[in-house]
Amino acid sequence: MLAARVIERNVLAYRRLWVAFLTGFAEPVFYLFSLGLGVGALVHSVTTDAGTTVEYATFVAPALLASSAMNGAIFDSTYNVFFKLRYARTYEAMLATPIGPRDLALGEIAWSLIRGAMYSAAFLAVAVAIGAVDSWWGLLALPAAVFIALAFSAVGMFATTFMRSFLDFDFITLAIQPMFLFSATFFPLGTYPDALRLLVQATPLYHGVALERGLMLGEVGWGLLGHVAYLAILGMIGAVGVSRRLARLLLS
Repeated sequence: MLAARVIERNVLAYRRLWVAFLTGFAEPVFYLFSLGLGVGALVHSVTTDAGTTVEYATFVAPALLASSAMNGAIFDSTYNVFFKLRYARTYEAMLATPIGPRDLALGEIAWSLIRGAMYSAAFLAVAVAIGAVDSWWGLLALPAAVFIALAFSAVGMFATTFMRSFLDFDFITLAIQPMFLFSATFFPLGTYPDALRLLVQATPLYHGVALERGLMLGEVGWGLLGHVAYLAILGMIGAVGVSRRLARLLLS
């Protein structure tokens, strides 16, 4: 596939910029130690929405894993894509080759998935090391993180094609930060008011958090497939949308 050439280009471009990969991984890890372990020394235990009582660090770790996947996907699919599209004109150069808009979209989304998976794998290793994984179902936490990265990378890249300047990235922050704080990340969904609970359940990160928490705590049921379907469908919608947008912007 020609999309693989797009991935190869990104690998070559980042081979000497490996420090940049630490940005998306470091923040969730800091939250895990500062809140999961620090606040956990005061809170001690939390009862999940499924009725399981766990240590606070164990409760928070799955949510931060989902956030780690989100961070990796969003950074590449927004800031980096915008620079290539509006300033470096990288995509225009690529289109002078047999690569088409669909290949560009799939290649960039796949690269975001790779980056999100790398962040998630590193974070999961830390979570296992501190004993924050309670079930063998946690082995599926990394594949689940790929679905989270898929949803955010595809939708993030689609949104980026509508941006006109770096000032528009304030809207990305406006969307991401509240999701990070209120997607049942630090408190069970049952503690939220009813109106806010419905809003939280509509967000992509909540479905990622619920999926990771179910796997890492062993709270596995058919309901988890609903979260997988939500993330997969959102990712496919974003992928189709960004392919069409790139064709319109670069070929018209």
